[in-house]
Amino acid sequence: MHILVVDDESVIREGLARILEGDSFTVDAAKNGHAAIELLQQKQFDLIITDLKMPGMSGFEVLNAVKILQPDTPVIMITGFATVETAVEAMKNGTVDYIVKPFTPEQILEKVHLALEQKKSTVEDIVVKKEIDCHHGFDEFVGESREMQKVYRRIIQVAATDSTVLITGESGTGKEVAARAIHKHSSRRDQPFVAVDCTALAENLLESELFGHVKGSFTGAMQTKMGLLMVADGGTLFLDEVSNISLSTQAKLLRVLQERQVTPIGGTQPVSFNIHLVAATNRSLKAMVAEGKFREDLFFRLNIIPLELPPLRERKGDIPLLIRHFMNKFVEEVGKDVRGISPDAMHFLENYSYPGNVRELVNTIERAVVLCEGDVIQKENLELGEAAEVCSTGFDGFVPTNAEALKEMKRHIRDRSVENVEKAFVIQALKRNNWNISRAAEETGMLRPNFQTMLKRLGISVKDYFGR
Repeated sequence: MHILVVDDESVIREGLARILEGDSFTVDAAKNGHAAIELLQQKQFDLIITDLKMPGMSGFEVLNAVKILQPDTPVIMITGFATVETAVEAMKNGTVDYIVKPFTPEQILEKVHLALEQKKSTVEDIVVKKEIDCHHGFDEFVGESREMQKVYRRIIQVAATDSTVLITGESGTGKEVAARAIHKHSSRRDQPFVAVDCTALAENLLESELFGHVKGSFTGAMQTKMGLLMVADGGTLFLDEVSNISLSTQAKLLRVLQERQVTPIGGTQPVSFNIHLVAATNRSLKAMVAEGKFREDLFFRLNIIPLELPPLRERKGDIPLLIRHFMNKFVEEVGKDVRGISPDAMHFLENYSYPGNVRELVNTIERAVVLCEGDVIQKENLELGEAAEVCSTGFDGFVPTNAEALKEMKRHIRDRSVENVEKAFVIQALKRNNWNISRAAEETGMLRPNFQTMLKRLGISVKDYFGR
């Protein structure tokens, strides 16, 4: 364990070093705050002990530097009797404990060991929580695929800032879920989260909702109304389907965002606001800019931090996890004794292309649980119809409108067809060999590691098919 001692008195520094080194700790000493910061920039410490009152830079300033440079490192403050109240105040600001002069070696070691034990417990809690989140998902998201891990990391990164975020993705991928997760993990979490559906309101009503209006400013304005930009003040404003805002409203919104002030419709005095703006769309704003349907300057204003949510067909490995999650959810809600899903139903759901993404899967599982007459969901309980049979081949009913989109769709269909053949190949091999991976690999002429790699790449887990 590596401990940093910061004190302007050499007697204190040397005395603490002897005590701690006698207990097998490694000790670095700094005679002032500036020297301490230099060491903090060079080495990682497990604990810091600093005097409260020092010339040049106080213990409070050292504490603030630690919170920036090594935020997980605990700090113990040394103080005299006359400044105990100040030390208690320091504890409120981040120190884990304080030591009053004069002190004994036993007191020092007791405080040090207690602080390190507390740190160890905290780190273990964080590690366990990360493992749980990594396995099951993140907040309201369910999934452990590489694609979703990227999403989770980006959410944590942007939540720590006030930079505007543009969430893109197909309908049903969870754009509002992502926006709420950003808000939840931000410093604004205790302030309002205000969501605005830009599709649901006509142009004049959307402006009134966003900017507010004063009484009598237009027909029907019977009273003064605060705009949602002000309602969200201090918190997060989520503009869903921002691509549907008209060009004239886009111009007004851009000016408001640049100035961070809004003047209600019919009003004369601008009002300042402080929000974290998160926008979302299922369309390509870049393409809309090229078509003259979206302002380029507003696009650049919104697209400071992009966050793209993958469609469900691009994270097939998450489907069994999602199925189990939603099946358990609806079994509890409906009160039915449904315990599993048949291999045929699972195979079909894994090969379906999900034009409606996770939202469609949720509805499908809820319907299947309700219609299931036994304790295992069968393929017929899914009731996806002929359209689903078409979608499961890789074509989801979307007709491309340009050569580039056609090329992409052809590539996707080819990839999906190959994947479907591969899945059928390994599943049938497993069935013929009573779900024994080694025997299935040997029968097909593959090495067991290669066979397992194919299973992992295709997102196939034997436990999802066998032993239900």
